Amino acid sequence: MKKTVPLDLAAVISTTLEGILYGFSIFMFGVTMYILKENSRRAGREVNYKMLSVSIALLVCSTVHMIIDFIRACRGLVFKRDTFPGGPVAFFGQPSEWTFVAKNAVYTVQTLLGDGILIYRCYMVWQTWLIIALPIGLWVWVGVVGILSVHAVAIVPLGAGTVFLKDVGRWITAFYASTLSTNFFVTILLAYKIWITNRRVSRVRQGSLLPVVRVVADAGVLYSVTLAAALGCFVQKSNGQYVVLDMVCPIISITFYMVIIRIGLAESQRSSELGSAGSGLSSGLSATHYQPPYTNAANGGGRGAGDQRSQAVQMSRLPVQVHITKVCETDVATFENEGDTGSETDRDGKMTGLEVHNIV
Repeated sequence: MKKTVPLDLAAVISTTLEGILYGFSIFMFGVTMYILKENSRRAGREVNYKMLSVSIALLVCSTVHMIIDFIRACRGLVFKRDTFPGGPVAFFGQPSEWTFVAKNAVYTVQTLLGDGILIYRCYMVWQTWLIIALPIGLWVWVGVVGILSVHAVAIVPLGAGTVFLKDVGRWITAFYASTLSTNFFVTILLAYKIWITNRRVSRVRQGSLLPVVRVVADAGVLYSVTLAAALGCFVQKSNGQYVVLDMVCPIISITFYMVIIRIGLAESQRSSELGSAGSGLSSGLSATHYQPPYTNAANGGGRGAGDQRSQAVQMSRLPVQVHITKVCETDVATFENEGDTGSETDRDGKMTGLEVHNIV
């Protein structure tokens, strides 16, 4: 988008696009709630309350941001159109206007939530604080520059300039760059660990974790591209950054829900296929019956059709001993408590169930 686009037109476009994405995020939130419930029922465990809480928190942030943007559009285009000095263009260009300050504060909180849950997933997969030490430092820095950027826009005097002022722009640029770096780095760590674990355990277990890698990578790429677009527009001092900024909030929620939904649906499909295979095996076993060897009177057997039927009935009443081998995946906590000294491949094999569970 060209930087010559009027600010009032940019406000209309941004609010419209945000509304569309917000509606889609609400739909995905509903599907996420269903997936979380079904996963817990199928696995016989409680709902993942961490993911449930974050899902609700992201929805609340998106809703508050959408409401503020609607109020801002009404104030700039209707209520303050003739009373604000400079008209709608000046209204939407004023950084310290309370609706702009409030929406940026909500965006900062939502960014911290999204980046925080990504780091949490990375920790649950790697199971070591050393790996996430740098991401945590970046996450703290994101919070610091986010607060400083909100403070910077809040103290701009009326009519003194826009968000592209040097004192304001440096903090906003630092915020975009920091959250982009955090998201990109943690996504690589997460995808790499799942990929390398899949390679190690592929010879000893059925199924593949590569779909999980693709889901995580897709979500990371979508969010990273959006942040890169916002950073590029801001550096170029384009009014398109207002449009991208309003789109980022629902996209944060969408990327989070997308991971849960896609992995949850894949797990449901895998469970259905296993159930169908089990039903087919049971039908095959039930259709198998014992047929006694046929002996005619000419060979000295002296058995007629009645004797054959009697023997078949007797054989069908014989006790049958069935041995069932059950393969269980144990999470890392159980592995550590039992003091298992197995190989690294066995260890990764026991971790795969924990990885997927904590991602969704």
